[in-house]
Amino acid sequence: MDSEGALSAWRVVRVPFPFTDRQAVKNRPALVLSDAAAFNDPVGHAVMAMITSEANEPWPLDCSILDLGEAGLPAPSKVRFKLFTLDQRLLRGVLGRLSARDEGRVRVALSSLLGMGTSYVLQEPGAGYAGSGETCA
Repeated sequence: MDSEGALSAWRVVRVPFPFTDRQAVKNRPALVLSDAAAFNDPVGHAVMAMITSEANEPWPLDCSILDLGEAGLPAPSKVRFKLFTLDQRLLRGVLGRLSARDEGRVRVALSSLLGMGTSYVLQEPGAGYAGSGETCA
């Protein structure tokens, strides 16, 4: 959550993930994609992407996280575009935030995922990302 208590985009959070092959639920990192003012705050939910170990088999558009320290992650990881919404009451904590470089790369991959092409990259006012065109693959 940011200084005003809002869960904002590009935060790395810990959330409960159910496993399809068993009854267990484990806490795992995820990346918040949705905007606090436009979506998260009004509905109390957030759109997120899974974060998984870099060692897992690749999926299209997987995006390695280069700055693990800023993201609050202890081991090599990547953003996987397995998207979901989660009630914010289920959050287990905020781990960190993507660096500007990692954010820019995820923006490009997300634009590609949604069919917007890499020339259209969503921007947050003051985000500091100039659209370097660097991609994840």
